[in-house]
Amino acid sequence: MKIANLPQEFTAALPILETITNAGFEAYFVGGSVRDMLLGKAIHDVDIATSAYPSEIKALFNKTVDTGIEHGTVMILDHGNGYETTTFRTETGYTDFRRPDSVSFVRDLAEDLKRRDFTINALAMRANGEIVDLFNGLEDLDKHIIRAVGDPVERFHEDALRMMRALRFSAQLGFVIEAATNEAIKGEAHLLVNIAVERINVELSKLLLGKAVAEGLMAFAQSGLYKYVPNIDMGRELDIVAAGLKLQGQILPDDATAWTYLIDQLGLSEDDAGSFLKAWKHSNDFIKQVKTAYHFIQLYRQQVTITKWELYQVGAALPIALAVLGLNFKSFDGDKYLTAYHSLVITNKRQLAIDGQQLIAAGVVKPGPKMGKILAKIEHAVVIGQLKNHLSDLLAYAEMLQSKGE
Repeated sequence: MKIANLPQEFTAALPILETITNAGFEAYFVGGSVRDMLLGKAIHDVDIATSAYPSEIKALFNKTVDTGIEHGTVMILDHGNGYETTTFRTETGYTDFRRPDSVSFVRDLAEDLKRRDFTINALAMRANGEIVDLFNGLEDLDKHIIRAVGDPVERFHEDALRMMRALRFSAQLGFVIEAATNEAIKGEAHLLVNIAVERINVELSKLLLGKAVAEGLMAFAQSGLYKYVPNIDMGRELDIVAAGLKLQGQILPDDATAWTYLIDQLGLSEDDAGSFLKAWKHSNDFIKQVKTAYHFIQLYRQQVTITKWELYQVGAALPIALAVLGLNFKSFDGDKYLTAYHSLVITNKRQLAIDGQQLIAAGVVKPGPKMGKILAKIEHAVVIGQLKNHLSDLLAYAEMLQSKGE
């Protein structure tokens, strides 16, 4: 196969390939950018593989950065954008099931491509648009198949995260995992305990946002991989399958909604939800957002009357909560809650017509804990409609609170 008209992302990088090949070396576009071009998807990072060793690459270009020199990767900055260029290499020994014990640079493209994870990622492209396909990746792309390069057990022993990547690509692309590759995942699932939580988090998050998330979650359960990730108990297979079944024909819009949905399907308490997210190494801001949405969901499930104050407290996390509730309850009317939220007098405390400095300037209160308590009572009174958000009204209310010692 030969691509007649290369996308701009590749043409912009052609001077890099030309400089390398004019010096007598081989150079190819490789990996995900080639795959995504063939699938008609957006192209992100354009990576280059070459027979030139790192020292030879650095001698050819004026501006380079050693981004992974021990693995043969050099960032070339000569043409505006940065392009990661990696020497063909072989790898041996994977005692930690995460990274090679040693790396050797080679001049042979085939040696480099055969160490890659899946056939659809083992494609290379010459500067003239000719596709180099040594492992039938083009056929697997056409048939929508995820297949390991060579022996899948070997590939997963090299990097156990590849098992999660198989599920992630399947969910993102709507592809089927080939039988031998799928059996190897089930057989080697226990190796996932060797992988850093942060890396698993990335793959599971992408799986949850895939167009085939339903099938992805069911594969996550059926493969047994779920047993070797943080804070998901051994007996949760049916919960995860049920979570997948509810999502058939659905797409989750963002990470926060996806993880809130997962927590809800696992039936975690609000306290456990925070511990769960922390174990998965999410940021504090992300945890706060998800917990806020989950609290609203719990109120709804407990049939607590949703007041203006509850809407105010959920704040910007409301769309997340409504999206998850909509997936759980077919007759759920999220629009009425959105309308009620947008009709609130204020949606955050910065919109109050008064602040601490104004209270101090008016001589109502001095800085300290009492000022914070008065502002909190003003905020609540405005939100529930007990008090108009006018400076004069708020000052009078503050003076009243102060006089009563509240």
